[in-house]
Amino acid sequence: MLNPGALGVNLVVEELETETKFLIKQVECIDEHHANKALEELMPLLKLQHPNLSLYHEMFIMWNNEISSLFLCLVMDYYSQGTFQNIMENKRKLKAVVDTEWMHTMLSQVLDAIEYLHKLNIVHRNLKPSNIVLVNSGYCKLQDMSSQALMTHEAKWNVRAEEGVWGRLGMSGKGDPCQKSWMAPEALKFSFSTKSDIWSLGCIILDMATCSFLNDTEAMQLRKAIRHHPGSLKPILKTMEEKQIPGTDVYYLLLPFMLHINPSDRLAIKDVMQVTFMSNSFKSSSVALNMQRQKVPIFITDVLLEGNMANILDVMQNFSSRPEVQLRAINKLLTMPEDQLGLPWPTELLEEVISIIKQHGRILDILLSTCSLLLRVLGQALAKDPEAEIPRSSLIISFLMDTLRSHPNSERLVNVVYNVLAIISSQGQISEELEEEGLFQLAQENLEHFQEDRDICLSILSLLWSLLVDVVTVDKEPLEQLSGMVTWVLATHPEDVEIAEAGCAVLWLLSLLGCIKESQFEQVVVLLLRSIQLCPGRVLLVNNAFRGLASLAKVSELVAFRIVVLEEGSSGLHLIQDIYKLYKDDPEVVENLCMLLAHLTSYKEILPEMESGGIKDLVQVIRGRFTSSLELISYADEILQVLEANAQPGLQEDQLEPPAGQEAPLQGEPLFRP
Repeated sequence: MLNPGALGVNLVVEELETETKFLIKQVECIDEHHANKALEELMPLLKLQHPNLSLYHEMFIMWNNEISSLFLCLVMDYYSQGTFQNIMENKRKLKAVVDTEWMHTMLSQVLDAIEYLHKLNIVHRNLKPSNIVLVNSGYCKLQDMSSQALMTHEAKWNVRAEEGVWGRLGMSGKGDPCQKSWMAPEALKFSFSTKSDIWSLGCIILDMATCSFLNDTEAMQLRKAIRHHPGSLKPILKTMEEKQIPGTDVYYLLLPFMLHINPSDRLAIKDVMQVTFMSNSFKSSSVALNMQRQKVPIFITDVLLEGNMANILDVMQNFSSRPEVQLRAINKLLTMPEDQLGLPWPTELLEEVISIIKQHGRILDILLSTCSLLLRVLGQALAKDPEAEIPRSSLIISFLMDTLRSHPNSERLVNVVYNVLAIISSQGQISEELEEEGLFQLAQENLEHFQEDRDICLSILSLLWSLLVDVVTVDKEPLEQLSGMVTWVLATHPEDVEIAEAGCAVLWLLSLLGCIKESQFEQVVVLLLRSIQLCPGRVLLVNNAFRGLASLAKVSELVAFRIVVLEEGSSGLHLIQDIYKLYKDDPEVVENLCMLLAHLTSYKEILPEMESGGIKDLVQVIRGRFTSSLELISYADEILQVLEANAQPGLQEDQLEPPAGQEAPLQGEPLFRP
């Protein structure tokens, strides 16, 4: 038998079969009707589920022959670690302050449990330190919830509260004189509501805050005094401030409004939570909101996030499981002035943020804001210093790839992720890692899904352009599928200059890797030539298109023929001559042009077309103008030799050797410029 409560006797019992210990509370009832009414009220409590509630397992009515009385028996879990009452008694003996972190931990659990009950419109009615049991040093539960029927019979209550049930059972001992001191003024008149629980909770917080300088009797007298004289609280708060009791700022905010005489003027449990986590003493607590369901209100989050970068990151860590806080924090960083962001961010800082955000990988808004923040942080760092080293750890890349997979239909998110990857890849050396992560397959799927979305297509093509320049070993299968989608994108956006430029670069690089299927050759050639026609003034596009055409012409006579005869009544040779006129002073463009012509001359069937198209005259002009470029001269001499030999059928093949002292160009050795 444990110390009795105001409602009855507590017995520790053991289930014989399992040897599991339980606690049975025996509550004496007036009569059978009273017992049945109380039982009916309490039965719904069997269905409650909350980690910080000690729930009832069983309820039954029994008859005690010794005193000829009915008892309602309530079976609940038994915990042997003690209660809040034991903690405070020990602190009072030592005149010690309750550990701040422990109090934050426990208070958050108590608040969460009460909020759960109040949401269900359930009143505990019996909140006091001895009814908050310790499961272990960092985990507590509320127990001993009561019913209206048990708490509102005036005569029986007076007997229980003043004499104690031990006397009724013929045992020595008195009831605890503090039992009623935790109760709200209206509860003493048998009127209970959720606001009655708020009063009792306020008394518990007050007791925990003052246990270092008030003894048991003084604490009880204070609880009774504030029922009639609310001013009694002010001197105590002043003393707490003078003694520098941790958390005094929150007690000043909370206690006057929890311990208000009028129930309607008291805070609701949600208000208590908001005021608690708005306080400075709770901001830095790692368990400031150790709650299973409660959302942090927006205005509280904004208060927590006031300050500099370090404070925001601290809040993100302390509230890592709270998606609403993370979203608010990331958006705060997104709008923070550049001079306060502390750029450039080291890899460790980015990884820290991403590790927190990864817990919320299913929440689109959080991922979108996080990737937008990465784009801002990395982009601005690179803009300030083009030589700055961009963080590109495996954790960051893995996060971005997981993000792409988690929300494949979000246009904004997909676009932002590819832009971030493009920035990271701008310094090279991540092609292999992204290939292992399945990027090429994912890019093909995204291009297919968003082929009409110009921005996404451009982002993907730009990234592929950056990656394929550095690729070493590659699985050709996904790239072969990718090449088909790139041609579809170019065909879908025939007038888009930027897509044409990026697409030509990707097709050129895919051709070098041998990842364009023969069945796609003709379509690719047409797209490359049309891209040159679309924007002849973009030198990068022209160079890459010529390189791609040369790479394909080197391996396919069909490609060579398609270049010469672009379409009925049109010739790619005329386009080549037009481009030369535009870039006749640009040796790189002219060299790529000659490289293409050199590959075309390897096919005897199209030589007449080249001769009649004025290619010989063009190359002779080029040969005379660019006397200092050995590569260009080599291509020009090769073209002229073949065309002259074709014009003289009797000339033998051995007469086509290059002039003495001049090396022939190595066949199969591309002379490309990235």
